Amino acid sequence: MFRLLNPLGSPNQSLSGGFALYTNQTNQVEKMNSETQNADEQAKKLSLKRLLPLLVVLFASVAALVFGVDDYLSLEMLRDHRDTVMAWYSQNTILAIVSYTLVYAVVVALSLPGAVWVTLVGGFLLGTVKATIIVVIAATLGALAIFLIARYALADFFHAKLGDRGHKMEEGFRENALSYLLVLRLVPLFPFWLVNLVAALFGVPVRTYLIGTFLGIIPGTAVFCSVGNGLAVVFEQGGTPDLGIIFSLPILGPLLGLSVLSLLPVFYKKYKTSQVKTS
Repeated sequence: MFRLLNPLGSPNQSLSGGFALYTNQTNQVEKMNSETQNADEQAKKLSLKRLLPLLVVLFASVAALVFGVDDYLSLEMLRDHRDTVMAWYSQNTILAIVSYTLVYAVVVALSLPGAVWVTLVGGFLLGTVKATIIVVIAATLGALAIFLIARYALADFFHAKLGDRGHKMEEGFRENALSYLLVLRLVPLFPFWLVNLVAALFGVPVRTYLIGTFLGIIPGTAVFCSVGNGLAVVFEQGGTPDLGIIFSLPILGPLLGLSVLSLLPVFYKKYKTSQVKTS
């Protein structure tokens, strides 16, 4: 008298429900693949929205060069106006330090020629130790600004254009980013702006970039600030500072030594990896 009810429904209903579930899952997978493909296609294209900050920096850099801003970042300008500069610094010490820090950061962010001369000015005004501290902080801030802008504008596009070998190189650089970055900062052969760009395109983490930049530029900065600290005597003698001192053996030798020490973790990792493979 009573009909037994199948809690799962009839076989046809079960089949239709399973087919609907399969179809729904398939559609979701296809949608995810389509979204991933669209994201990859977007990454391969340069977006004007992403390029805008970089274009602003390039425009500001070109404008600074066209209007001769770099002419004020010269040794001759400091030599001709050193008394005025020193008097203004004595009367406005805090303002001078803040202004100097901002100017240095902007010079680095815009990759303007003349950062060396601004460093010399710091040594001339502030002395070796104080100038080194301020220059390292200002240079790191300026480098961070252009690093973030370049990464935002170009990193995805660059990553999408890399081939298999390029991706392997990127992974290797990122795996030992701090060591490689320290070497690039310590050895005075690599342009500062180029290191900023390479680190941004290879996806170096911000924290690693900050540490590597801050520590890596200290020795070279101290050398140039020391040269700037002696500019008063050089000016009095009518001479010019020897900027090639950074490449002299007593200076370059220790820098290369520090670079080798920075690479020790990389060598150790490779050694451990080879030991695991042979065991």
